[in-house]
Amino acid sequence: MFVLKLTQIGNSVGVVLPKELLGLLHVEKGDTLYVTQSPSGVTLTPYDPAIEEQLVQGRDFMREYRDTFHVLAK
Repeated sequence: MFVLKLTQIGNSVGVVLPKELLGLLHVEKGDTLYVTQSPSGVTLTPYDPAIEEQLVQGRDFMREYRDTFHVLAK
């Protein structure tokens, strides 16, 4: 568990992420993080949730037409 403190950054308020947390998230300075609401609060992730939904739909499509893709691959 990480405890993060809010700090004044210019006219905004920000959070400084420790190096260990950046490593867990596999991000570095300049990368983008996404914050989404979840049943337990909020989730911080480097993965765009819109892309994740597209991947789920693509996997469903591939599963549905699996036999067709096997025939086309020959």
